[in-house]
Amino acid sequence: MNSRMKILHATKWAGSITLLTGIMIFLYGIVSGLMPITGIGIGTIVGAVMFFLMGMFFIATEEMVEKTDKGLEIPPMPMKPRLYLVKR
Repeated sequence: MNSRMKILHATKWAGSITLLTGIMIFLYGIVSGLMPITGIGIGTIVGAVMFFLMGMFFIATEEMVEKTDKGLEIPPMPMKPRLYLVKR
């Protein structure tokens, strides 16, 4: 199994566990009427979504790095003569 699939599985598991925890906290806050607990549940749900999106971003970045041509040398730009004179 390549590294992209490992990252995908880890992201999927961690994101889903965090999402389920957030949903349970959110529902507990709604049922009990505690607004701070409800806010913590919403924050946990949003955190799980962001966690999953960051994992997808890492996978897409790794794939793009693998597919780029390597070894293409870009020469440095030659220095230009003084463009600005400093008055002293």
